[in-house]
Amino acid sequence: MAKGLGMKVIAVDPYASADIASQEGVELRPSLDHILPEVDFLTIHTPLLATTLDLLGEEEFKKMKKTARVLNVARGGVYNEAALLKALDEGWIAGAGLDVFTSEPPTADSVAAQLTKHPKVVATPHLGASTVEAQENVSMDVCTQVLEILRGGHPTSAVNAPIILAEEYRKLQPSVELVEKMAKLYAQHYVGGKGGMMGGRKFELIYHGDLATMPNTKPLFAALVKGLLASFSTSHVNIVNAALIAKEKGIIVSETYASDTKNLLFANMVTLRAHSNGDDGEPVTEQVIEGYTSDQRGFITKLDRFNGTFEPDGTLIILHNYDQPGKIGGVGMVLGEHGININSMQVASLDPSRTESREARKRGATADNEALMILGVEGTVNGQVVEDLRRSEGVLDVSLVRL
Repeated sequence: MAKGLGMKVIAVDPYASADIASQEGVELRPSLDHILPEVDFLTIHTPLLATTLDLLGEEEFKKMKKTARVLNVARGGVYNEAALLKALDEGWIAGAGLDVFTSEPPTADSVAAQLTKHPKVVATPHLGASTVEAQENVSMDVCTQVLEILRGGHPTSAVNAPIILAEEYRKLQPSVELVEKMAKLYAQHYVGGKGGMMGGRKFELIYHGDLATMPNTKPLFAALVKGLLASFSTSHVNIVNAALIAKEKGIIVSETYASDTKNLLFANMVTLRAHSNGDDGEPVTEQVIEGYTSDQRGFITKLDRFNGTFEPDGTLIILHNYDQPGKIGGVGMVLGEHGININSMQVASLDPSRTESREARKRGATADNEALMILGVEGTVNGQVVEDLRRSEGVLDVSLVRL
């Protein structure tokens, strides 16, 4: 629609394919900061998740043109309503169009109610799909899929997955859960925490030992796609639609069945290799996550250049730091000041066969004085906690992972 009105469209989407966007005449940018100063109309189309709550606040509105207008037809809470009201009152932006609010219908004393009455706001009810046209489109989509099945094709939105033997799935289930958590960790630690893009990245799942002999690994493929999307999307991924959704999001996945069983410590091991696409001038890089299952539980043994075994569960804080005396105590003090309890801790040492990181080289570090600290924590971990840890002496980077 915007293109039809003669507008230039720029977008931020961690899963969008740059090639597909280019074909549609859309220019992709790596982050919101790269588009806020130049947009005339800003729309956000995301579900309401922990990663999208209050996505736009005072700082973001201040970066926009005074003539800019914002549209929220996604979910209430994606924009911070109090910040939006202030932006309109202070003249940071020119206006807003809203049909979603944090409370629906807005209560009389709420900020949402003030927004609906604001002279610079055009507000409409949140109709969603409750229109005659939307219901007709849904009906047509269902009929189209039924016809496709009758012609021998496959459904794109099936509720039930294809048949897999119960015994096969029982054997796969612990590894399915592990792969999904490995993917979630990758998305939050390597992508989300660094402001990167997911679209165009290539992933390889390598199965070792007993996993390499399984006749059906579709549940593992689906678990990877589901985990990669979990932090950014509400897409319902299953065995039927995993490949289709991966294609739509520009995610390329391959599977390898390793035949070499030598030096395997566990019967069910899996390796996730991820190749980044060099966004925003950064070089193409590869990250590796390895893990295994034992007694129905999953464990991760490698995070890229670091070796250390931990159970991926709950809320994790991952610190990349210099391996110096007193680091554990210093981190504990910061978390204690915020009332956060440490349930588990693992210090992962640098794999001697890997070279030092680019970040470490910039700081003059060498390959033998880095470490990774993985903390399982309990309590409210917000952005301030992460920033306080990041400012600690000797800390190279910090990421928050919720599993």
